[in-house]
Amino acid sequence: MIPVRKLPARYGALVTPLILSGLMTLIVSGISTLRVLGPTPAFLQSWPSAWGLSWLVAFPVLLLALPVARRLTAMIVAPTG
Repeated sequence: MIPVRKLPARYGALVTPLILSGLMTLIVSGISTLRVLGPTPAFLQSWPSAWGLSWLVAFPVLLLALPVARRLTAMIVAPTG
């Protein structure tokens, strides 16, 4: 088995929002594009570009929003222990 190289832990703060924004924009852009165009060949042609544009916007926004979301969560949720 080939060993898988992993990124150092310090990149976790970037990898998590990268994956999260990718998955969320994939789903939301897919639903929105499907709703507008229906299950047609035009949907399959349009969705990748809609997703790419959404991801380009969502990733930096998520980087800015995550600290705010964490602070708000800390105000609402009791710490463990």
